[in-house]
Amino acid sequence: MKILLMGNPNVGKSVVFSRLTGAHVIASNYPGTTVEFTKGYMRLKGKRVEVIDVPGTYTLEPTSKAEEVAVDMLKEAKEDPENIVINVVDATNLERNLNLTLQLLKEGIPVVVCLNLWDETKHTGIEIDAKKLEEILGVPVVSTCAISGEGIAELIKRLSEAKSNTYEYDVEERWTEIGRIIEETQRVTHRHHTFVDKLEEASIRPSIGIPIALAVLTVSFSIIRFIGESLIGYILEPIFEGLWKPVMVKLSAILSPGGFIHDILIGKLFLFSLETEEFIKGIVTGKMVAGSTVIVKTATGVVPAEVTIDFVQSMGLLTTGLFVPFAMVLPYIFAFYLVLSFLEDSGYLPRLGVLMDNFMHRVGLHGLSIIPMMLGLGCNVPGALATRVLETRRERFIAATLMAIAVPCMAQIAMIIGLVGKFGILGLGPVFGTLFVVWVLLGIIMDRLLTGESPEIFTEIPPYRIPYAKALLKKLWMRTYGFLKEAVPYVLLGVFIVNILYALHIIEFIGRFLSPVVRGLLGLPNEAVAALIIGFLRKDIAIGMLSPLGLTMKQLIVASVVLTMYFPCVATFAVLVRELGAKDMLKSTFIMVVSALLVGGILNLILR
Repeated sequence: MKILLMGNPNVGKSVVFSRLTGAHVIASNYPGTTVEFTKGYMRLKGKRVEVIDVPGTYTLEPTSKAEEVAVDMLKEAKEDPENIVINVVDATNLERNLNLTLQLLKEGIPVVVCLNLWDETKHTGIEIDAKKLEEILGVPVVSTCAISGEGIAELIKRLSEAKSNTYEYDVEERWTEIGRIIEETQRVTHRHHTFVDKLEEASIRPSIGIPIALAVLTVSFSIIRFIGESLIGYILEPIFEGLWKPVMVKLSAILSPGGFIHDILIGKLFLFSLETEEFIKGIVTGKMVAGSTVIVKTATGVVPAEVTIDFVQSMGLLTTGLFVPFAMVLPYIFAFYLVLSFLEDSGYLPRLGVLMDNFMHRVGLHGLSIIPMMLGLGCNVPGALATRVLETRRERFIAATLMAIAVPCMAQIAMIIGLVGKFGILGLGPVFGTLFVVWVLLGIIMDRLLTGESPEIFTEIPPYRIPYAKALLKKLWMRTYGFLKEAVPYVLLGVFIVNILYALHIIEFIGRFLSPVVRGLLGLPNEAVAALIIGFLRKDIAIGMLSPLGLTMKQLIVASVVLTMYFPCVATFAVLVRELGAKDMLKSTFIMVVSALLVGGILNLILR
């Protein structure tokens, strides 16, 4: 037996789903598509029942890929008479939602109508006679507030009463019929605007909405940085330094420094000054064992130093390969998705889309394109998948290309801050300022050169709500787990390939071959080629590889910008090929490489 949750977007379907299924859920793509859906399980009269959160749809006459998938899933469910549909309805917008309800009733599948957001009807002056509505529709109607859990027990109890009622009406007269139902079951009374109502309206007015947006984004990224740095400084770095490093030091001694296996698993050893408590330049020979103390001659004199592991620079599978994803990147990913999930579930993101609509049209997109861009800041893969919310192929091409070129993921941002952040605004300003300018200029150019148009924005704006904690944490867990599942293998693979390429002297050969571009055009040392190669696997580990090269601030800025722009990581590349097609992806790749070299060359010329 399967239970399908079907309804319009933004009706609280995911919260109802969380209430029914608990914590154990599976997210996957519908076969043959990139449209994602979620499924879980619940107990119903002692039986294990599958619950599916169907992609949101306004109609069974699909106008987008997500709606096509919703219709296909309904067709599959109709093949088994035991399957039922819970039609989740926004009780504050009954008229619009009944369009899908009436269509479901004609499909001949058992239906239960869930009047969700029932608490908000009281705040908006809406009164609905649920019993009368049930009498008219001929199927169970249950009022719920999924956020608080009110009515969920009643919903589960009445699932056994689901009916496959064929509601009689002229299709051609559906909206007339909806109007008649509304007239008989709903009454709207006058209600004075609350502070939240006024805030909702102010959020989409440019004069007030833009300052609000700037404040929200500033606070959001301040929270992300605070959480990320706190997790790194107080939890993860102490764990690696206090617990994991001693284990690696002992393993290093067993494997003998300088050997092939040692370089693969542990990587290179470094000298740590016992006086200044920082890593210093110097050659560690095979005779120096990790954990031992040596005397090192420096520019300031002779100092004692410890031969040890640097988790950022050592480049071993068990050192850098684990430290980068878990201790440097995961904290920021966790913090970003926590804040993003809050903004999504609170109802702010659609308002940001409306607010950004005029500006986004200047780069060939409409306001909702801001959502793939913000998702891309967490990870480019979900950002690329989110471009399917855009209606035309032209829009999807522009959005995907801009995101891949000028929107660094949070893992990459974390590494850039780690490398260039020591120079403050003088280092970080040119990196992120350049990427923003490139994003705007490249968007304007593509908008002028690519034929087609950008449709007007069409979206349902939900009211502001307090996010349901359980649903928010579930979303956070799924996104964080998805990042780890995708990131860790590629980081380990990248570190392994780098070590193999160094051992076979391939990096040196490619460096000499590309010297006119790398050294001449970009002003970087030939050794930076290794980072450019690994950038195809993982951008964050590639930027981390710049650390041991002793680059100047100017070189770090140029390298960070070029690595961000020149090519997406392999996971994003694979998704974009599916979303755009091979032909458009080749065009996008050409734009990426040319713009990266052009911008990198300009920065090399103008920066001191």
